[in-house]
Amino acid sequence: MRIGSVEFEKKGRIAYITLDEPSKLNALSAGIREGVTESLAKIEADDEIRVGIITGRGDKAFCAGADISGFPVTPEQTRQFIATILPFLQSPERCRKPLIAAVNGMAFGGGFELAIACDFILASERAKFGVPEIQLGLLPGFAVVRLHEIVGRPKAKELSMLGEPIDAAEAVRLGIALRTVPHEKLLEEATAFAEKLAAKPRMAVEMAKSFYNRGLGGEEMRYASDAFPFLFLTEDVKEGVSAFREKRKPQFG
Repeated sequence: MRIGSVEFEKKGRIAYITLDEPSKLNALSAGIREGVTESLAKIEADDEIRVGIITGRGDKAFCAGADISGFPVTPEQTRQFIATILPFLQSPERCRKPLIAAVNGMAFGGGFELAIACDFILASERAKFGVPEIQLGLLPGFAVVRLHEIVGRPKAKELSMLGEPIDAAEAVRLGIALRTVPHEKLLEEATAFAEKLAAKPRMAVEMAKSFYNRGLGGEEMRYASDAFPFLFLTEDVKEGVSAFREKRKPQFG
């Protein structure tokens, strides 16, 4: 079943959400966001579904991050964009059922954030992870309040301030991904893991997610929602976005 720019498929107790704009590296277009949002709602509403798997179409990208062509221009558009994108990126955390991100390629920016909002990441040996927003004069809106809880403050600062990607093995070492698997066996391994979860007592699994995720959100998310619109309006962001579109190196002030 196609929902927006996402393929949704239910196989027994497992649901598969496949980001399906490989020509755009599965960037977070309006169609991708619509598809993921509605697919998660289907998972929530269907008592037969016990676990969801999110992956990307193609061999290059799980999700390359924000769709730069859809970036806001005016202050009002910026506020609306932040008010929409942050709850979207947090939505896997709010889903009561466990979600596995099967990362098949690059997971950058919003794609990285979508993955870490899931309960588990299984990474193809080809996977790359990163928060490169600093190259646009920005910071990762969701990861900036989550990443330090996973990798510690110094490493989170390094990843956010330098914007350099890491490979799958490093992601496992840092605790971002659960484990790496051969690229051609990624979905097979994710399904096997999902089946193990699905075989456990449903209520206990859902309560485990709820307990471990307690306290997420709150003041940190509200601060990000309030503060990030101002960052979008700086001259550095204007230069960073222009340089990206013109395929040149940005010259920040």
